[in-house]
This record gives sequence, C-alpha cells and structure tokens, in this order.
Amino acid sequence: MHILIVDDETLARARLHTLLADVAACTGGPTHLVSEAADAQQAMALLQAPGPRPVELVLLDIHMPGQDGLTLARALRRLPLPPAVVFVTAHAGHAVEAFDLDAADYLTKPVRRERLQQALAKAARSAPLQQGVEREAGPVLLIQDRGASMRLPLSEVLYLKAEQKYVTVRTVSRSYIFDGALAELEARHAERLLRVHRNALVARDALRSLERHDDPAEGEGWALRLHGVPELLAVSRRQLPQVRAAMRDQGQPR
Repeated sequence: MHILIVDDETLARARLHTLLADVAACTGGPTHLVSEAADAQQAMALLQAPGPRPVELVLLDIHMPGQDGLTLARALRRLPLPPAVVFVTAHAGHAVEAFDLDAADYLTKPVRRERLQQALAKAARSAPLQQGVEREAGPVLLIQDRGASMRLPLSEVLYLKAEQKYVTVRTVSRSYIFDGALAELEARHAERLLRVHRNALVARDALRSLERHDDPAEGEGWALRLHGVPELLAVSRRQLPQVRAAMRDQGQPR
C-alpha cells in the first residue's frame, strides 16, 4: 500500500514511519511504500503528481499551519481516485467531523502499534482501496500481490471463497488473496456476483452446470461447475433456489 503521512512535525512523521514498519514486521505483511508531506500544499502536490503507484491511504494530522487536515480531507474527496483517510491527531474533539468526511479511522497521539494496525485494516476495506472504483472498464478489486498492489478487473473473477482470515479470488489463470468481506462485495456487485454458499460468491456469467455432489462435511448435496476452472463449488441448501433461478435465467443446465 502507498501511504502518505501528512504532519507538520518531523518527529511525528518519523514515529508513524517507524510504526508502519513495525506493523509490517509483526504481521508478516508487505512493506508499505511511505511518502511524507509537512503541510496540505505539499500533500496535494504529491497526490496530483504522476507516478507508477497512486497514494492509497493518507495518515493525516488536523492542526497544521495553513490549511488544516479537515479542509484537506474535503479536497481529497474531489480527486478522481480519492485515497482513504485516517486522521492522526493529538485532539480528540474533531472525531465527529472527521467521520462525517468518511474517514476510515481516527487515532489520537501517541499512537500505539496495535491501534495503527487496526486502522490500516479498516482503510484496506474502504471503498476506494479494496472494493474497487467504477471506471469505464468496470469495477476492480485492489489485490496485494508479492508486496505490490494491483487492480484486478471484477470481470476476470470466477469466484471468491472465504477461507480463514482471507478471501481467495479465483480467475482462469491463478488465485489471489483478498483482504475484504464477501457481504460487502455481494452488496456492491449483486448484478455480477451470486451467493452460492455462506463462504462463496461466483460470477453469474461463469455458471456452467449444477451437479449432484457428496460433500464430506455436509453430506449429499449440490455443487456448481464453472467455465474456466476444474474445481466444483458446494451449493448450500439455503442458496439452492437462487442458484437454480440464476441458471434458469441464463439457460444453463440445473
């Protein structure tokens, strides 16, 4: 993730930089690309400058010389691809206004590593970062792959399956790990994604056939076969009517 720290205090920026490295080391996650700005003017210059990797999260102080953090947050919302915002401030009294600006989180100084880790997780689930941005080419998912961020078009996704703490995203060529929630994706993209199980969504246009299948965990039941992948996906009894209806609408065997 590309993170921009905006704070007029050099020591405060340095501490956040160190905490971000600590979070990555403790969680075993990728090292973040971190940029810094001492005020709102520098921040906007960095955000609008061309580059290979856009800023995805701003850690933003509120009380700064010149334009304050709340005013900058309003300006960020007008950008074509607005980053997520987490306020980091010594003043707790602006929390209500901050969340009115759709801030992912609000941290008070001194920031603890555990609290920053929680804020990063919230920011990663926010719409501009992980749920995709509607473009002419359609919605995308932001995937963290081998320490870098990539935008995966939702049109390439065949299914998403929740497994332990993460979601596996399957395309024709490979699988990815996605740090998000199936319920949020289902709500945002119901026209593209169909719930087939409590832990699985499939692409409606990938439906191929519905087959009898014995599952060791659930016993006799049904499973879906999708175009492009060999594995079968279990269909829960609760979702079976919706799956049959979706296949009937597409003229597929059921």
